Amino acid sequence: MRNSSQHAERRGPSEPLRDSVRQTLSLLEEVVTTGGPQLTAREVGRVVSVGQGVARLRGLPGVEAEELVRLQGGVLGMAYNLDPEEVGAILLGASRELTAGSLAHRTGRILDIPVGEELVGRVVDALGRPLDERGPLRLAERRPVERPAPPILRRAPVARPLQTGLKVIDSLLPIGRGQRELILGDRQTGKTAIALDTILNQRDKNVICVYCAIGQRSSAVAKFLEYLRRYDALSYCIVVVASGDEPPGVQFIAPYAATTMAEFFMERGQDVLIVYDDLTRHARAYRELSLLLRRPPGREAYPGDIFYVHSRLLERSTQLREEYGGGSLTALPIAETQAQNISAYIPTNLISITDGQIVLSPQLFRKGILPAVDVGRSVSRVGGKAQMPCYRAVASELRLSYSQFEELEVFSRFGTRLDEDTIAMLERGRRVREVFKQPQYKPLPVPEQVAVLLAASEDLLNAIPVERTAEAEQAIRKAVVTELPDLGERMASGAKLTKDDRDDLRRVIGAIVADMGEVEDGASA
Repeated sequence: MRNSSQHAERRGPSEPLRDSVRQTLSLLEEVVTTGGPQLTAREVGRVVSVGQGVARLRGLPGVEAEELVRLQGGVLGMAYNLDPEEVGAILLGASRELTAGSLAHRTGRILDIPVGEELVGRVVDALGRPLDERGPLRLAERRPVERPAPPILRRAPVARPLQTGLKVIDSLLPIGRGQRELILGDRQTGKTAIALDTILNQRDKNVICVYCAIGQRSSAVAKFLEYLRRYDALSYCIVVVASGDEPPGVQFIAPYAATTMAEFFMERGQDVLIVYDDLTRHARAYRELSLLLRRPPGREAYPGDIFYVHSRLLERSTQLREEYGGGSLTALPIAETQAQNISAYIPTNLISITDGQIVLSPQLFRKGILPAVDVGRSVSRVGGKAQMPCYRAVASELRLSYSQFEELEVFSRFGTRLDEDTIAMLERGRRVREVFKQPQYKPLPVPEQVAVLLAASEDLLNAIPVERTAEAEQAIRKAVVTELPDLGERMASGAKLTKDDRDDLRRVIGAIVADMGEVEDGASA
């Protein structure tokens, strides 16, 4: 009996053991058949030479244009020159650790960046990596940096205004949603200030703003970010930074990456404003890369495709049709001139690509006429169709009369006797110029702008001295808000000015001018 029990004890534990062995063998068989190690072919090349922002590679016969290449040390490069013997790559990082002979291999994917709602309110670099120390971005969707522009059949006419909050622009050079308006001028004339005021004016207007800094000093970018935070504008902005310290390849891809981020919102039916600051530095970065890659230079040493570089970027800004979402992407590219030479190579190219230009004058800037917009040389080729009716009612003749005043003022300095009509035109023009002056960081709503422009266009301010025009403007703006709130709401909603509306505005403005005139008479007495 004892032998049989011992034999049973020895057989008992063997059944679970067999089961576990069977399970283990089945798992191993499954792993071998489905998830076993697989051999994958990978093209590996070597660095032939390294330059300032570029590298020349050999041994990558199947690499594609704009494909990401991973170099030794984790540095990323973008294949750009596909020559028979070697590949010219644009480096997207520091090249200090790269030397001739370093390994390089294909990644199999085109240069792309993350896009999504989480980008709003963040500061990122051209590759979508956060720079604001607010933690990583968890974005699942990625899109290529280079994307084709929307075809013609998907585009709708520009028919909705984009208010800048600046009187001289909204009245004389209106911008529509989906338009591309170039801001042009010498350095230190207020180009970025106009873009910043436009961004500040989009608060509570359901417009996403994207600011792309290209080749700017880090201190200038930090100052811009400080103003966005101070005026609570960063909450609806995306800031893409490729400062002057970055390699030229990063500066080159920055505006395309920013546009891809903006297109994500446009294709979802939202309105987006994008500012490129500035495309002159972008062109210089591309010229540097092209010369390092030994591409043949053309005019001013720029490569032959510099026009296409900017046209394929700006053509992505448009107003989509309703069946494709109805969103819009409005572009404000900035370009720098030298000695007001708007016929230089890059400014001429950008003028021919965009739908108008806002030209800033250093002479007006030095005189304190800010924003220093040269009305005679500025134009908006599309936005007039999108301008609010209340602006057209009060500013239709203002542009012509103001341009005539500027020419007449120059010639009047050479004459001693002027007729009464000339004197009246000069007096009116001086007051219009004072009205167009506007401090920075203070964009104005539509009703206040229209009231002040009506006063200037109908000579209602002629009874007060020129130096008191700013004081009268302040009183008019305040009176419109307090005494005519219903009229202000109608103007802001896009309604036309009726005869009764104009009479109400004249009555309010006339009372203010009369009070100021009485004070002036009392003071003189």
